[in-house]
Amino acid sequence: MKKTSVYDCSVIELSKIENRAGNITPVTNNRDIPFSINRIFYIYDIPGGEDRGAHAHKECHQFLVPASGSFEVELDDGKTKRTVMLNRPYYGLHIPPGVWAAEKSFSSGAICLVLASHKYEETDYIRNYEEYIAYTQR
Repeated sequence: MKKTSVYDCSVIELSKIENRAGNITPVTNNRDIPFSINRIFYIYDIPGGEDRGAHAHKECHQFLVPASGSFEVELDDGKTKRTVMLNRPYYGLHIPPGVWAAEKSFSSGAICLVLASHKYEETDYIRNYEEYIAYTQR
Protein backbone atom coordinates (compact mmCIF):
# COMPACT_ATOMS: atom_id res chain seq x y z
CA MET A 1 0.00 0.00 0.00
CA LYS A 2 1.33 3.44 -0.95
CA LYS A 3 1.34 5.81 1.99
CA THR A 4 -0.78 8.82 1.16
CA SER A 5 0.10 12.22 2.61
CA VAL A 6 -2.03 15.29 3.17
CA TYR A 7 0.23 16.87 0.55
CA ASP A 8 -1.13 14.41 -2.04
CA CYS A 9 -4.44 16.27 -1.67
CA SER A 10 -4.69 19.14 -4.12
CA VAL A 11 -6.90 22.14 -4.72
CA ILE A 12 -7.80 22.20 -8.40
CA GLU A 13 -9.10 25.25 -10.22
CA LEU A 14 -11.85 24.26 -12.64
CA SER A 15 -12.67 26.19 -15.78
CA LYS A 16 -15.25 28.93 -15.44
CA ILE A 17 -17.27 30.04 -18.43
CA GLU A 18 -18.45 33.52 -17.61
CA ASN A 19 -21.64 35.00 -18.96
CA ARG A 20 -23.65 38.03 -17.88
CA ALA A 21 -26.58 35.65 -17.37
CA GLY A 22 -24.55 33.46 -14.99
CA ASN A 23 -21.43 31.31 -14.94
CA ILE A 24 -20.99 27.61 -15.63
CA THR A 25 -18.23 25.23 -14.56
CA PRO A 26 -18.03 21.92 -16.44
CA VAL A 27 -16.29 18.87 -14.95
CA THR A 28 -15.02 16.09 -17.21
CA ASN A 29 -13.85 12.64 -16.06
CA ASN A 30 -10.09 12.13 -16.05
CA ARG A 31 -9.46 15.58 -17.46
CA ASP A 32 -10.61 18.20 -14.97
CA ILE A 33 -10.23 15.81 -12.05
CA PRO A 34 -7.80 12.87 -11.83
CA PHE A 35 -10.36 10.03 -11.81
CA SER A 36 -13.62 8.84 -13.36
CA ILE A 37 -16.76 9.87 -11.53
CA ASN A 38 -18.99 6.96 -10.49
CA ARG A 39 -21.05 8.67 -7.78
CA ILE A 40 -22.23 12.19 -7.08
CA PHE A 41 -23.88 13.44 -3.91
CA TYR A 42 -24.17 16.69 -2.01
CA ILE A 43 -24.38 17.68 1.62
CA TYR A 44 -26.61 20.57 2.66
CA ASP A 45 -28.72 21.99 5.52
CA ILE A 46 -25.81 21.43 7.90
CA PRO A 47 -26.68 22.93 11.31
CA GLY A 48 -24.29 25.62 12.55
CA GLY A 49 -21.30 24.17 14.39
CA GLU A 50 -21.77 20.66 12.99
CA ASP A 51 -19.01 18.74 11.23
CA ARG A 52 -19.33 16.14 8.46
CA GLY A 53 -17.09 13.47 7.04
CA ALA A 54 -14.51 12.37 9.62
CA HIS A 55 -13.51 9.24 7.77
CA ALA A 56 -11.02 7.88 5.24
CA HIS A 57 -11.42 5.67 2.19
CA LYS A 58 -9.31 2.66 1.26
CA GLU A 59 -9.86 2.96 -2.52
CA CYS A 60 -12.26 5.80 -3.29
CA HIS A 61 -11.06 9.21 -4.49
CA GLN A 62 -13.24 12.19 -3.65
CA PHE A 63 -13.44 15.69 -5.09
CA LEU A 64 -15.19 18.26 -2.89
CA VAL A 65 -16.64 21.45 -4.36
CA PRO A 66 -18.29 24.29 -2.41
CA ALA A 67 -21.32 24.56 -4.69
CA SER A 68 -22.59 27.31 -2.41
CA GLY A 69 -21.08 29.01 0.62
CA SER A 70 -17.89 27.86 2.28
CA PHE A 71 -16.41 25.24 4.57
CA GLU A 72 -13.04 23.96 5.73
CA VAL A 73 -11.65 20.49 5.17
CA GLU A 74 -9.30 19.15 7.83
CA LEU A 75 -6.94 16.59 6.30
CA ASP A 76 -4.93 14.12 8.37
CA ASP A 77 -2.53 11.39 7.23
CA GLY A 78 -1.76 10.09 10.73
CA LYS A 79 1.36 12.25 11.07
CA THR A 80 0.51 15.63 9.54
CA LYS A 81 -2.65 17.71 9.59
CA ARG A 82 -3.57 20.36 7.05
CA THR A 83 -6.67 22.53 6.73
CA VAL A 84 -8.00 23.75 3.38
CA MET A 85 -10.68 26.45 3.04
CA LEU A 86 -13.08 25.99 0.13
CA ASN A 87 -15.13 29.07 -0.75
CA ARG A 88 -15.37 29.36 -4.55
CA PRO A 89 -17.53 27.04 -6.70
CA TYR A 90 -14.84 26.75 -9.38
CA TYR A 91 -12.23 25.33 -6.98
CA GLY A 92 -12.37 21.80 -5.62
CA LEU A 93 -10.28 19.61 -3.36
CA HIS A 94 -9.07 16.20 -4.54
CA ILE A 95 -8.75 13.76 -1.64
CA PRO A 96 -7.06 10.50 -2.65
CA PRO A 97 -7.66 7.28 -0.71
CA GLY A 98 -5.82 6.89 2.57
CA VAL A 99 -6.37 10.42 3.94
CA TRP A 100 -8.66 11.11 6.88
CA ALA A 101 -10.91 14.09 6.05
CA ALA A 102 -13.49 16.07 7.99
CA GLU A 103 -15.56 18.99 6.71
CA LYS A 104 -15.97 21.78 9.26
CA SER A 105 -17.10 25.37 9.80
CA PHE A 106 -19.88 25.38 7.22
CA SER A 107 -21.27 28.80 6.39
CA SER A 108 -25.02 29.29 6.52
CA GLY A 109 -26.64 27.68 3.46
CA ALA A 110 -23.43 25.95 2.35
CA ILE A 111 -23.63 23.06 -0.10
CA CYS A 112 -20.77 20.58 -0.46
CA LEU A 113 -20.84 18.75 -3.80
CA VAL A 114 -18.90 15.46 -3.75
CA LEU A 115 -17.71 13.65 -6.86
CA ALA A 116 -16.51 10.13 -6.04
CA SER A 117 -14.55 7.53 -7.98
CA HIS A 118 -16.46 4.56 -6.54
CA LYS A 119 -20.05 3.65 -5.84
CA TYR A 120 -21.01 3.53 -2.18
CA GLU A 121 -19.38 0.55 -0.49
CA GLU A 122 -19.39 0.54 3.32
CA THR A 123 -16.30 -1.71 3.46
CA ASP A 124 -14.27 1.06 1.75
CA TYR A 125 -14.81 3.42 4.70
CA ILE A 126 -12.65 3.73 7.81
CA ARG A 127 -14.87 5.58 10.28
CA ASN A 128 -12.92 5.03 13.51
CA TYR A 129 -9.80 7.18 13.93
CA GLU A 130 -7.89 4.58 15.94
CA GLU A 131 -8.57 2.01 13.19
CA TYR A 132 -7.39 4.57 10.66
CA ILE A 133 -4.08 5.06 12.50
CA ALA A 134 -3.57 1.27 12.59
CA TYR A 135 -4.40 1.14 8.86
CA THR A 136 -1.76 3.79 8.04
CA GLN A 137 0.93 1.85 9.92
CA ARG A 138 0.61 -1.30 7.81
